[in-house]
Amino acid sequence: MAKKPLSAWPWENLGSFKYVIYGPLAANVMYSWIYEDSYKHPWCVHILIICALRGFMHQLWNSYNNMLFLGNCRIKQQGVEFKQIDNEWDWDNFILLQGLLATMACLMFPSMDDEFPIWNTKGFITLMLLHVMVSEPLYYWMHRFFHGRYLFTHYHSLHHSSSVPHPFTAGHATFLEHLILSMVIGIPIMGSILMGSGSTSMIYGYVLGFDFMRCMGHSNVEVIHGAIFNKLPFLRYLIYTPTYHSLHHSDMGTNFCLFMPLFDAMWNTLNSNSWQLHNKITSNSGENGRVPDFVFLAHILDVMSAMHIAFVNRSFASISFSTRIFLLPFWPATLMILLMMWAWSKTFLLTFYNLRGRLYQTWVVPRFGFQYFLPFAADGINKKIEEAILKADRMGVKVISLAALNKNEALNGGGTLFVNKHPQLKVRVCHGNTLSAAVIVKEIPKDVKEVFLTGSTSKLGRAIALYLCRRHVRVLMLTSSTERFQKIQKEAPTDTQNYLVHVTKYQAAQNCKTWIAGKWITPWEQRWAPSGTHFHQFVVPPILASRRDCTYGDLAAMRLPEDVEGLGSCEYKLERGVVHACHAGGAVHQLEGWTHHEIGPIDVDRIDLVWEAALKHGFRPVFQP
Repeated sequence: MAKKPLSAWPWENLGSFKYVIYGPLAANVMYSWIYEDSYKHPWCVHILIICALRGFMHQLWNSYNNMLFLGNCRIKQQGVEFKQIDNEWDWDNFILLQGLLATMACLMFPSMDDEFPIWNTKGFITLMLLHVMVSEPLYYWMHRFFHGRYLFTHYHSLHHSSSVPHPFTAGHATFLEHLILSMVIGIPIMGSILMGSGSTSMIYGYVLGFDFMRCMGHSNVEVIHGAIFNKLPFLRYLIYTPTYHSLHHSDMGTNFCLFMPLFDAMWNTLNSNSWQLHNKITSNSGENGRVPDFVFLAHILDVMSAMHIAFVNRSFASISFSTRIFLLPFWPATLMILLMMWAWSKTFLLTFYNLRGRLYQTWVVPRFGFQYFLPFAADGINKKIEEAILKADRMGVKVISLAALNKNEALNGGGTLFVNKHPQLKVRVCHGNTLSAAVIVKEIPKDVKEVFLTGSTSKLGRAIALYLCRRHVRVLMLTSSTERFQKIQKEAPTDTQNYLVHVTKYQAAQNCKTWIAGKWITPWEQRWAPSGTHFHQFVVPPILASRRDCTYGDLAAMRLPEDVEGLGSCEYKLERGVVHACHAGGAVHQLEGWTHHEIGPIDVDRIDLVWEAALKHGFRPVFQP
């Protein structure tokens, strides 16, 4: 169906290049700063500053909405999915539009070149009168008109397509709607200025206050406690709440107001459930509703990846992680925050999703990856992990899966330390590595007769070697320890022990085209691999892809079932809808209802069993078997 007039944004095909539109303003400011004693057009500076502050305002509200660990009063319990994030990707188009309209207004009225006073009391009074008497009723009736069949179908339905309210939803609308909204916000400002009572603080305060209220109304977190309205009932007609506006999105025939429910009350469109729902949500503050069925206990990798989370940048967190230049200026501040978290923070809730009526959460231990290799930090890290396990046990969580270094053998024996210390645990502790091993061995083509394995005496390396030798695959196990090699070799069936070969140098694999990296392989060491080699890997971080004549696999991972709901973040460098195999392994443990702890060494006999269980529940391999 062809788009209707003014439904599309003029710059929607420009992508990130749309910000070039700010170029003339920025150029004017730079020219005046370098070549002139004062700014010839001071409004250029103010427009750029206001646009930046408006973007920052929305980002702050985004952060607050996604700080799940605060235990806020959430209105809708669903998570924001990738589809909504993509639809709202250009939520800031309205800031660009209103910046252009402000520029046009300043060019049309030469008096705008004059400096406004910082404060003008008369201007604030005029502004508020124009807002209440003109902007509020104008918005109300325009909003009602846009709920008519034609305008809603072709224009306003875009805004209502967002199933979970979010501050960015406020900006998710058509070009025509934001032209009208620009008029709504512009009338009080221009009216006060044309009456000769404008001021700098009035413009900044009204624009930022307007955005604050819009973000608050579209927030999925209730921020105004019901007790305030109970003590001062008249306030509920003067200021709306996130709960109030959420009812408009669920019952679209009510609650049309801009910020003041008074106008809904005047024209009989106030939802009768508004105050009861608001009291109910705020009275349940801190209870957080449902108990998760499964928890994936992760940790921070490094400073850059710490910014790959929804409460820092929702859009960035919704795509696979990679180092971005625009993040570099934020590196020092992020480091300082992480150091403070190291000193004072507890394990916190980061993300969640739903699968077949079950709630799955990711918690984070506030520790860097490098800290796991510091001997003096081991006890503190284990204490954090232990506290998380005991918290999950008290809450009634069924399975908690330890991610990455949280299950390091040298640290806690793959979770054995905690289970032995607390034998009464009801929550099942799981390292998920059985499925990790399954993903790796299933990825290897059946016609492969020889593999080269580094990290061969690690937990995963041992399981992979023992499994492959049973398939009569020759495994070149790289290790400097003859004792550890022989120990693993003795675990293999007698008739397959000869398939495990002890090697101490990379040169031994110069004719082997299947390498499995369980230990970091430098580009210099990779040179021994013959052309056409494929590198499978389970080492964190992944090895560098330094050979153009070779191919490199990703870390062991699985795609979540198609019926997963509320997923809007990517796990590190994995694509959307894909999680690390140890994450999937813990989820399968919960779905199957297994009552044993999956800790310590991997049970090779269960690799095929766990693999089949994962496939049965809809988990799919990322590779093509």
